[in-house]
Amino acid sequence: MANTNRAEARLRRHKRVRKNLSGTAQRPRLAVFRSVTEIYAQIIDDAAGNTLVSASSIDKELREKVKGLKKSEQAKLVGQTVAERAKNKGISAVVFDRGGFKYMGRVKALADGARDGGLQF
Repeated sequence: MANTNRAEARLRRHKRVRKNLSGTAQRPRLAVFRSVTEIYAQIIDDAAGNTLVSASSIDKELREKVKGLKKSEQAKLVGQTVAERAKNKGISAVVFDRGGFKYMGRVKALADGARDGGLQF
């Protein structure tokens, strides 16, 4: 582990998580990606290989709302938005894919926002 960098370690964790986790049409996968400044969420049907819904802190609709908010508050807003868009498409239950990130901070805030928005996982 000492010879690998953080990004490689995250990808290794992500592979380990994704081995046992897959999205179906009935229960798609909510995938989270966290960059240094932004956060992204997509709901994916892995069987068909389609992204059904997405939201991020750089969406045109959200860009004005997230200005001046803390990163974890932005993540919660992105979670609520992705849940709202999923509800409009008739998606109520998902499988949560944290993408190799620890379930804390912004990833947890996004998950809590999605739960507040009505998604079940």
